[in-house]
Amino acid sequence: MEAVPNQKSPVYFVSLGCPKNLVDSQVMIGKLEKDRYTITRQPDEAEVIIVNTCSFIEASKEESVETILEMAQLKESGSCKVLVATGCLPQRYHKELEKEMPEVDLFVGTGQYHRITELLDAHGKAVEIGAPMPKRSYIDQPAFIHSETDPRVQTGPLYTAYLKLSEGCNRRCAFCIIPKLRGNVRSRSVESLVQEAKQLAARGVRELNLVAQDLTEYGMEKKYSENLEMLLPELCKVEGIEWIRLHYVYPDQFSDELVRIVATEPKIVKYLDMPIQHTNDRVLRSMNRRLTKEKLFDLVGKLRAQIPGIAFRTSIIVGFPGETDAEFEELCNDLEALKLDHVGVFRYSKEEGTKAAEMPNQIHAATKRARAKKLIGILQKNSISNHQKYLGQTVQVLVEGASDETELLLQGRLSTQAQEIDGHVLINDMVDPEMMQALKPGDMVEVEITEALAHDVVGRALRVVLPWQQPAISTAS
Repeated sequence: MEAVPNQKSPVYFVSLGCPKNLVDSQVMIGKLEKDRYTITRQPDEAEVIIVNTCSFIEASKEESVETILEMAQLKESGSCKVLVATGCLPQRYHKELEKEMPEVDLFVGTGQYHRITELLDAHGKAVEIGAPMPKRSYIDQPAFIHSETDPRVQTGPLYTAYLKLSEGCNRRCAFCIIPKLRGNVRSRSVESLVQEAKQLAARGVRELNLVAQDLTEYGMEKKYSENLEMLLPELCKVEGIEWIRLHYVYPDQFSDELVRIVATEPKIVKYLDMPIQHTNDRVLRSMNRRLTKEKLFDLVGKLRAQIPGIAFRTSIIVGFPGETDAEFEELCNDLEALKLDHVGVFRYSKEEGTKAAEMPNQIHAATKRARAKKLIGILQKNSISNHQKYLGQTVQVLVEGASDETELLLQGRLSTQAQEIDGHVLINDMVDPEMMQALKPGDMVEVEITEALAHDVVGRALRVVLPWQQPAISTAS
């Protein structure tokens, strides 16, 4: 890739993994567009291809490797001159990847992604003078976290965005590799987060999704001189933001003040993404989780008593080392009793470098599959009854556009449904037939719920309560 004055090199970007990784990707894209690069949606036209990878569990590692190899083919069949792998996979395996993936020109870890344009420019200059890069991997102990002054480009719908509160994690869950990939907690200031929220709102964002490895750890490295309970009321003051959603709120640090804020702030949607992983006390201790079954049931009861209609999302691991048949059955019974709204079921993935990988009594893959299948079946039966509570209600729905199933229907989301991971509201009828043509993504509409399905609910649109205007620009900087 030769450096040509005043010519922008086209870059194709692939972002894999979690929303936190997506924010990193959007910051990289912002920095690239600020300099002499332009983003293309056509991979065969790109001179530079960047794959921002995930390596949390085995399936994500496989997806990352397959995507890199797929993109590498464009060095032969397309315009690609530089292939870059960024994120968690090179942070974890850069030495092995250097040997096994000669097709990749640069490996950039989770602590160096903000240098993306600098590293690409250096590579281009090296090629221009016929000299090799001093090294292929740029990996260090992660210390960077972006701020409101870093350019960031919205890559999805402009009416919804993620706001990353902190990076890294101080927990040491036995199954999790994240602290080794992302480092310890590094929190942004309340002022920085509020300023970025204002920038996003000015560009049309209505729904703000708060993310971190653990929201309740926000501010802990500063001895909580700034914390989640201080941040939320300030975010609620930002004009234009209508929904604020909390993801990754750990149940063992849920304060009474946080309960009060979620209950009383109208902009904070009555939805909590609260990972619990298991309900058996022995398994939880083995996982190095700071939760007990009693505390979990007490917290869910308290939240439901103080926040009527609250919806819960959680994640569960089945087949953790040493999990007995009786402990798994206990988990199934507890989840039936808790009646949580959205539950992601994951089979335990043995990850080198974690404490759990060294534990005895590893569960056979077939047993893990069988347990996951059984639990998913139980949860699916409960899902329809969970959705039936909406029948006959008139609710606000954020319109997303044509249904994934058919363009004859529109789809949207309740405040109790998160983007991409939960179900939808299918709009199959309207009071005014002309609304079908008038409604657009980002509109808030009133919908009467008429039918409950296993994953979705169905309803009739009554009226638009808040039309959305396309912003003039889409880059937050």
